Amino acid sequence: MTNIYDLPKDELISWLEKRNIKSFKAVQIYEWLYIHRVKSFDEMTNLKKELIEELKKNFRIGDIEIKVKEECDTALKYLFELEDKNRIEAVVMKHDYGISVCVSSQIGCNMGCAFCESGRLKKIRDLNPSEIVLQLLKIEEDAHIKISSVVIMGIGEPFDNYDNIIKFLKIINDPKGLAIGARHITVSTSGLVPKIKEFSNFPLQINLAISLHAPNDEIRNKIMKINKVYSIDTLIEAIKEYIAKTNRRVTIEYVMLEGVNDSRECAYELVKLLKGMNVYVNLIPYNETSHFEFKKSSTKRKDEFFEILNKNGITVTVRREFGSGISAACGQLRAQGGANE
Repeated sequence: MTNIYDLPKDELISWLEKRNIKSFKAVQIYEWLYIHRVKSFDEMTNLKKELIEELKKNFRIGDIEIKVKEECDTALKYLFELEDKNRIEAVVMKHDYGISVCVSSQIGCNMGCAFCESGRLKKIRDLNPSEIVLQLLKIEEDAHIKISSVVIMGIGEPFDNYDNIIKFLKIINDPKGLAIGARHITVSTSGLVPKIKEFSNFPLQINLAISLHAPNDEIRNKIMKINKVYSIDTLIEAIKEYIAKTNRRVTIEYVMLEGVNDSRECAYELVKLLKGMNVYVNLIPYNETSHFEFKKSSTKRKDEFFEILNKNGITVTVRREFGSGISAACGQLRAQGGANE
């Protein structure tokens, strides 16, 4: 039976209209689910009994379970168990301007980026829209917070689960859903070029981030398998097309790996690659794990890299580090202790 959290409001309206039920009922149902946060259809007291029974026959109000919660000064990490006993993780990050949450989009990941802990888990399956939405609902309920922004950068490659991600985006952006503004939502991809092109047609002004992490094919081939399918030139061309069509700035994510991609030569290559594009570079301090040989770039290397980009007209920032003490930082999520361990 379908989890009702899987349905964007337009799909719920279509379901109602096929049964000759007025579309405004979808708004009422959404208000019960996302504003009042009811756990059963019987609590939807302004709906007729006939509609409640029809909802019960066709849908269920599903749930996920919090198994472990870990906290540090800057972050809060949740380990969730799904109905099929697989496990995923989400991270709450505390900023001066509000609360952001990094959600997972798949159980495991097939991208296999060499430096990423999440990629050690082979993909088991995609998450349904409901399983991504429920990460946010459970966090708000448990932590008594209002989420102000969302990043889809947890376990999984979002564009490898494209259709479900689109439904998720519609649900959380809907004014009667979680009402999170499109410009406060970011989708990150390792570079699935056909989906970047498809995403350029999506009407909501969602932010796009590209995990680039290298300025040339030689380095990127070694650390990111996806580059052997879509080379840097192909990826850059897709980004340029996306910017031209959407007029939106794209974030270029670049994790700093000592002796791999952090040299002055790499910085100058990156300048040449991105010059004139409406992008900004987010330099990410690498979060070391016990499973990989990679090391974090020194502060001196990171500062030199930053200065080269900055002086050559590339807008650049350094990502603040969140949650490394609880293995909740970028690249560290792995659903530890899960059924998919």
